[in-house]
Amino acid sequence: MATLKGAQARHKSRSPLVFDVSRLGRRPGAMMELHQTVPSPARIGLDLVAIERDADLDLDLRMESVSEGVLVTGSVHAPTRGECSRCLTPVSGDVEITLTELFAYPDSATESTTEEDEVGHVVDQTVDLEQAIVDAVGLTLPFAPLCSADCPGLCSECGVPLATAEAGHHHDLIDPRWAKLAGMAPASAVDPEEGNTPESGAGAS
Repeated sequence: MATLKGAQARHKSRSPLVFDVSRLGRRPGAMMELHQTVPSPARIGLDLVAIERDADLDLDLRMESVSEGVLVTGSVHAPTRGECSRCLTPVSGDVEITLTELFAYPDSATESTTEEDEVGHVVDQTVDLEQAIVDAVGLTLPFAPLCSADCPGLCSECGVPLATAEAGHHHDLIDPRWAKLAGMAPASAVDPEEGNTPESGAGAS
């Protein structure tokens, strides 16, 4: 069971999200509560917004022994940091997730009848909540976070945030089709000395 061996190796590193459940003793109905703040072991979230590494994770959980394993229920709350998907300015907030996760006992029917990645496992009388939290946070955070619901984004020409640009910010642009013609035209259609157009001067002579 290569995956379980890998899990055992991770457990030995004693991640802050690995918890000892030996007190439950595989006795159905035995329960323990966990109210604790631990540092996030890694950046958890999406590309534009996430819980930063070492940020406080506030855990409010209940761990209960059931016939097939340990059922973990409760909530996790943490601060988030990222950037607005429209104007790229920093944004901060928080996220709260709800967990309902079963960790199968070794040699239980659940462990033997499910794929290894379909259910958590009790390894060396501990449970590792990291992957369950990662999955739940990824489903809860916005894919495109905003600094405000009406953020106008960036100027398409110079890239400045329009929310902080001067009023009426704009750029005078020439249609590229006319810009080429303008480059082919004479510098001035008026004779600077005569004050007449070339056509009018020719007519006078």
